[in-house]
Amino acid sequence: MEAVPDQDISICTHCDRAVPVANIDLHYAHCSRKLEKCKICGDMVPRKNVEDHYSNTHAPVPCSLCSETMERDILDIHKGEECPQRIVTCEFCEFPLPAIDLAEHQEVCGNRTELCHICNKYVRLRERFSHEARCNGIIQDTSVGSSRNVRETEGDPAAARRRPQNDFSTKRLLFTIAITGIAVILGSFFLQRKAEPSDVH
Repeated sequence: MEAVPDQDISICTHCDRAVPVANIDLHYAHCSRKLEKCKICGDMVPRKNVEDHYSNTHAPVPCSLCSETMERDILDIHKGEECPQRIVTCEFCEFPLPAIDLAEHQEVCGNRTELCHICNKYVRLRERFSHEARCNGIIQDTSVGSSRNVRETEGDPAAARRRPQNDFSTKRLLFTIAITGIAVILGSFFLQRKAEPSDVH
């Protein structure tokens, strides 16, 4: 295929397109009369559609959620990441609410407590993940603790280490009660047997 010689091509001063020299006058007359270059994107737009092109492509648009006006090309980013009225989910209760209300909601919601099934203590939801990481499956107390107990333990990690393990403490207590009970029964039995012969005399 033969290359078209450079002298056979001319650039239209209106639309910057390469046009054969033989057609340049006709092209320019049509181009300058019918088309207009968009000052924003540089596209050639029919003169009768210039306003529609601007309105539909470049005009600032209001956000349907917060009514803030912005460039059309950043609207999707605004709605997805920045709009204060976009719907987000609470990380603690998964309740959907406007982003502008999230911090206040999570301040209250994160202070609610739930029972940790590892150590049987009530733990704030905002501290749940760090608590579970520290807990490591070691049971520390059978009794259901209060939020106050959790705060005390969190404030003094040494206190948590000093606290006896729950399972061991309970077994030791039951064992002590059982031994004491057996000792009392045996003691009263032997005392009663000793007392019987003296009653006969």
